[in-house]
Amino acid sequence: MRIILGIDASNIRTGGGVTHLVNLLRGADPLAHGYSQVIVWSGQATLGLIEDRPWLLKSRQPLLDKSLPSRIFWQRFRLDSLARQAGCNVLFVPGGSYTGDFYPMVTMSQNLLPFEWRELWRYGCSYTSLRLMLLRLTQSRTFRQADGLIFLTRYACDIVMREIKTTAGKTTIIPHGIDERFICPPREQLSIDRYSIDRPFRILYVSIIDVYKHQWHVAEAVAQLRASGLPVVLDLAGPAYPPAFARLKKTIDKIDPSREFIRYAGNVPHTELHTYYAEANLFLFASSCETFGQILTEAMSAGLPIACSNRGPMPEVLGDGGMYFDPENHDDIARALRELIDSPDLRAKLAKSSFGRAQTFSWQRCTSETFRFLAEVTRSKPTSILATAQN
Repeated sequence: MRIILGIDASNIRTGGGVTHLVNLLRGADPLAHGYSQVIVWSGQATLGLIEDRPWLLKSRQPLLDKSLPSRIFWQRFRLDSLARQAGCNVLFVPGGSYTGDFYPMVTMSQNLLPFEWRELWRYGCSYTSLRLMLLRLTQSRTFRQADGLIFLTRYACDIVMREIKTTAGKTTIIPHGIDERFICPPREQLSIDRYSIDRPFRILYVSIIDVYKHQWHVAEAVAQLRASGLPVVLDLAGPAYPPAFARLKKTIDKIDPSREFIRYAGNVPHTELHTYYAEANLFLFASSCETFGQILTEAMSAGLPIACSNRGPMPEVLGDGGMYFDPENHDDIARALRELIDSPDLRAKLAKSSFGRAQTFSWQRCTSETFRFLAEVTRSKPTSILATAQN
């Protein structure tokens, strides 16, 4: 019997969603879970990143290379018929929003911003706030109707389930994995006396410049340390949300106008990020809203001592492998950084702990558990094709 999995990648275009899909299919063995074929519908750019496999059909849909209204139209009026024509037994929608009536349907929660009001309202009265509120409505509806719902952390599961109250199907928690090129065992931790202005202690923060990432508070904390005589520099890397970048630039103009100790590398390609981790002495993560924290797990895998936000799922992911702080308090950020910088032994201990913990996050595990869950949902529900035929 041919059992076919369809994947709607209509809104998987950038960032963590693409990373997840590419790695999920790279390590997949769908035949071991009873699937004879996997079909992915997406645009040209996303399909170009997915490696070819004998069991994989990459179906380019021209409308998915166009703007958001075109992609919404395609999902609403084309997807279900394509899935039925292909004989799909289950539809996987990793993007989290679905307006059709094909079942069984499995989806994922990969964006917690729409479900945390405090974080959403950081955008004020703006197009971004409106978009997030619409996502809250569409994803809530999708999650309630899903036959299977995948969360990345217990924290995310609790937040979303508190909002949607219930879902029609099974739920599970499956963390993302980490690319092997980030893996680097913890290195020797040196005393701060071994560093100087010419050979500074490098603090790295990789993330989009955004309202919930608090880079301006981090910059002020590093300025405090620098003013106290510590030879530290802050390296920032990532794309930028313009209003947040304007706030960060204003802060840097005030505390480091000559850019002596705060450096912004811009949007570094993900394929090059491991080189930034290799050159850093300490990693900092100051986000107040995450579904999982992919960047955090990459830093853990890179063997770096970590100073981390105490919000969201970060304590769940990092455990006892980091020094925590309030991401909206630059004095507390400075305190956490100073404690780590002053103690090579503490840095070594935390780096060893977080590196060991990072080994539990693998794409092999993620892929295996995801296909196992999809198979469970497939077996538990008849497809809408069969249901239509029976009626």
